[in-house]
Amino acid sequence: MEGQTSEGGGREFQRVSDELRVRMTDGTYVRGSFLPSQRDLAEEFGVSRDTVQRALRELVDEGWIESRQGSGSRVIRIQRIQSSTPRATRTRRGMTLGPLISEAFERPEVTLDVSTLTSESLDMHIRLQAERIHGRVITPERIALRMLLPDESMALPYPRVKGDKDDLRPRERLQAITRRATDSLRGLLEDLQTERLVASVDVQVRHAPLIPTFKLYLLNGVEVLHGMYEVIERPMQLGPDGEMVTALDVLGLGATLTHHVKDHDPESPGSVLVDTMQTWFDSVWDLLAE
Repeated sequence: MEGQTSEGGGREFQRVSDELRVRMTDGTYVRGSFLPSQRDLAEEFGVSRDTVQRALRELVDEGWIESRQGSGSRVIRIQRIQSSTPRATRTRRGMTLGPLISEAFERPEVTLDVSTLTSESLDMHIRLQAERIHGRVITPERIALRMLLPDESMALPYPRVKGDKDDLRPRERLQAITRRATDSLRGLLEDLQTERLVASVDVQVRHAPLIPTFKLYLLNGVEVLHGMYEVIERPMQLGPDGEMVTALDVLGLGATLTHHVKDHDPESPGSVLVDTMQTWFDSVWDLLAE
């Protein structure tokens, strides 16, 4: 993302790749389907085909799509959610994260407790909800977000250059992505209050001295989405000159998530799981995070 283009540097490339990732995680582009042609994508986003090609190369490197000359780009990876609730079989596409977050935002009071490696995927989903609020599709009265991120001073085991753990560029890249996404989602939510579209918005971000091994979403205190980070080997572009290296990384957007719901029975598996995760989050938030 550090490379520059004539269309505003990495911003245009980032906008295209981010939107395509969202569409692959919310069910718009299902596994096995083909993305629109490069020409159509360039026209839709108002960018050059070079920018589209760069975004597609990144998605290929991350394992989302495969591209073949003359055949287009086919989706080979989506975010899977395994759920114990009947909603998992509502559609042939199965359950995806986007609709679950959309449902959470349809309540008058929205609470999100999130523990993650970066805030990138959450920023994507918050952006979609902000658009719905601006369009008066939903009208929450209060939004409260607490987000746990890893302490920036920690030497995380990923991402890193394979065979050279002392190369700090992947870590710096990760921190830049996290700061950008965190600033974006904070701005999106706080603007809703400034524009008097939401009466109360509370965004809090803390950093904990823990190595993230999983992603956790707690939605309105009654639903949990939990997924382990899978370590993968992939190409990564680093530095202003765009050097390509082999990196050990994790892809949170592609992680399989398990979904559980708290019900009227405090001893049910769903209720116990939600309460346990909430207790864990609160303990880290109150006692370790700064």
